[in-house]
Amino acid sequence: MAKALFPRAWVKKSFYFQARISFVRVKYLFLTWLTVLVGSWVLYVQYSAYTELCRGHECRNAICDKYRKGIIDGSACSSLCDTTSLYMGRCLSLLPNNQVYTGSWGDHDGIIRCKLGEVVHYELGEEPEPRRETPVFDKPTKGTSVEKFREMVFNHLKSKLGEQANLASLVGQVLTVADGNKDGRVSLPEARSTWALLQMDEVLLSLLLQDRGHTPRLLGYCGDLYMTERVPYGPLYGLSLPWPLVSWVPSGLQRTMDQWFTPSWPRKAKISMGLLELVEDIFHGTYGNFLICDLSAAQFGYTDRHELRLTNTRAVISEEEFKRTMQVLKCESDADCVYGADCQTSCDVSQKRCRVEPVQPNLAKACSTLKDYLLRGAPSALREELERQLYACIALKGNAGQMNMEHSLILNNLKALLWKQISHTKDS
Repeated sequence: MAKALFPRAWVKKSFYFQARISFVRVKYLFLTWLTVLVGSWVLYVQYSAYTELCRGHECRNAICDKYRKGIIDGSACSSLCDTTSLYMGRCLSLLPNNQVYTGSWGDHDGIIRCKLGEVVHYELGEEPEPRRETPVFDKPTKGTSVEKFREMVFNHLKSKLGEQANLASLVGQVLTVADGNKDGRVSLPEARSTWALLQMDEVLLSLLLQDRGHTPRLLGYCGDLYMTERVPYGPLYGLSLPWPLVSWVPSGLQRTMDQWFTPSWPRKAKISMGLLELVEDIFHGTYGNFLICDLSAAQFGYTDRHELRLTNTRAVISEEEFKRTMQVLKCESDADCVYGADCQTSCDVSQKRCRVEPVQPNLAKACSTLKDYLLRGAPSALREELERQLYACIALKGNAGQMNMEHSLILNNLKALLWKQISHTKDS
């Protein structure tokens, strides 16, 4: 009886074991299929995002087509379209209509930027509509003389910068850039490229600031595609965490981590001097006053020689244009009177209009950016005085134009304190 029971129990157990194995196989097969499905979907989404964001070939084709038709010309056109010695590398674009790539042109490494028409979205199964291109390169028109073009440039700069004594010299600088082949004259195609570039505020501001070394140099252009020198180190400080971790890392820890991967203190002092000099140069500068409306570390980088560069000139606006923008804004409170990231005015509640004078000058915002950066690792003999001066700087309020003496005193004291510490080092 016992012998009869044993095989039956063994068969039952064996059947149970085989059933369990089959279940495990089905489970793993399902998980494998699910992983492949999710992975394929992620790859599809990433590829779709990449193809929408990274359209450098379209940009190149559009520019070269107009160059070959004789509509545009510029210092980089032949290298881009004929010899292909100007090469587009890695895609850095964040917006579909604003193409950004690393670039190589002979011995120069740089950043290439190009405007594209609006991307038209469509549902699956629908025929895609043709891209809507921004109408550019239609000015100046055929028959326009160089003197007329000079007048066009002068009036455009005046509308952007207001009445300035040195506008004529800036026009001369623009016409020098416009002469892409350096033959001593500006052709109609070159003028069209230059006019298209001047419509982009970031290019105009780069031209204004590059003589003092604050922005990357303009290396060349073709139409509204242009290349600037590459800034090897950026942002000024900080870590770019993967997006899943951003919400999990406390802001206090994030600020501490931001300061871990920075140069030695004397080099940080030299970089900081560069930011203070930038603030000084655009405060009652050659072409009027300018406001930096995003002084976060992400807007700056530095070179191998630890010289600061403003990598995003879109953060800068002339005081003239800022006032025009703010005076038409309606408001209920001060929170409604903000331009960019941190250019703020106050609200005139009785008129329900924003006032035009900024609440905080550039210098105060620059010192806020530099506070943690400079205090971490500062020499002990210097730290107390440096902290006192930085907080006095951050406390600056009101329109800097109404407090010239205090603004200049704090700026000069900070620069003198930093220079005293690094003047005897090789980093100076």
